[in-house]
Amino acid sequence: MPESGTTRSLATRPAPPRWRVLIVGVATLAYPFAVYLGFGRVAPAWLAAGLAALGLLRAWSSRDALWLYAAGGAVLLALCSAAADSWLPVKLYPVLVNAVMLSLFGFSLLKPPTVIERIARLREPSLPAEALPYVRRVTIAWCGFFAVNGGLSLASALWASERVWLLYNGFLCYVLIAAFFGGEWLVRRRMRSNLARSRCNA
Repeated sequence: MPESGTTRSLATRPAPPRWRVLIVGVATLAYPFAVYLGFGRVAPAWLAAGLAALGLLRAWSSRDALWLYAAGGAVLLALCSAAADSWLPVKLYPVLVNAVMLSLFGFSLLKPPTVIERIARLREPSLPAEALPYVRRVTIAWCGFFAVNGGLSLASALWASERVWLLYNGFLCYVLIAAFFGGEWLVRRRMRSNLARSRCNA
């Protein structure tokens, strides 16, 4: 199957150091709280600088070239925020992240192997052919999740209060991600059990 440069890079480039991933994770989790605490206390330009730094940090820590474009989007949002002295662009960063993830997962459906298949093969290189339809369905499910999550993030940025924006982007969205992971793990265990049973009966 043909591979895109984006999906190929997931396998050919070495994984980033754990400390770098940790820094990005902590900065991403802290970002909504920094924006919320900054409302009415500091100029949007200061948070815009933090947004640009976060976007560049993500691109630096990632193995995928798509995050370079995301960093460009983050810098553009930061420039718009600073130029207009507005909080809205810095509140749109979660929307940008979801859009990037949706693009990454969706593009891998058009140019397989999918992102989920590549992740699965990191743990199980000899992934059975029977599992391929399942990992494709999981990739589609994640695309749906990123689309919905991005839409809710956009709605919270455009029409909700600062507290609601923080509640969703700083807490509820992570609860939904954890629930999605947990649900997929349960389905995967059941799928493995059924696959093993069918092999025994064959």
